[in-house]
Amino acid sequence: MKANRLRPGVIIKFEGDLWRVFEALHQTPGNLRARVQTKLKNLTNGSMKDHRFRSEDEVEKADLDNKQMQYLYGDAAGFHFMDTASYEQISMSAEDLGDAVNYLVPETTIKIDFYDGRPVGIELPTTVDLKVVETSPEVKGATASAQRKPATLETGLVVQVPAFIGEGELIRVSTEDGAYQERAK
Repeated sequence: MKANRLRPGVIIKFEGDLWRVFEALHQTPGNLRARVQTKLKNLTNGSMKDHRFRSEDEVEKADLDNKQMQYLYGDAAGFHFMDTASYEQISMSAEDLGDAVNYLVPETTIKIDFYDGRPVGIELPTTVDLKVVETSPEVKGATASAQRKPATLETGLVVQVPAFIGEGELIRVSTEDGAYQERAK
């Protein structure tokens, strides 16, 4: 694929290793050629690297296998998942999952990416429904356009929500940027 199609979360083969794209900033400086400034994480040793690709460079996307798995629970040993077909269990560390740990709710079915039989990452849905466990009291007469307040969700994630959202409510959150979307039905 062309380098200008790189997006956060994509896994590529680069310099003989697997790398996950954490940031991809497309730049077109004046009359110079377009380029893509990336921040990459090595999936083998965990190191981070900044690299600049020309937008016309060819980048090899890693050939990954996907499996539907159910998230079971998280503990000191890691985050545990079960294959819904074979009931085989795997665990992944918080470093492997990155920011995805903020969106994992037990008994949720997600896709896990495997490379050569080992898990390398997960594919989250675009939105998840999470319960508000702590926020300031609801303000009577507040509207959706009013000011926002911080709310702590069941996974520990803190998001800005409208003033009318109260504790115990289920809200929909974007997994791309962690922003409040709407009340969940």
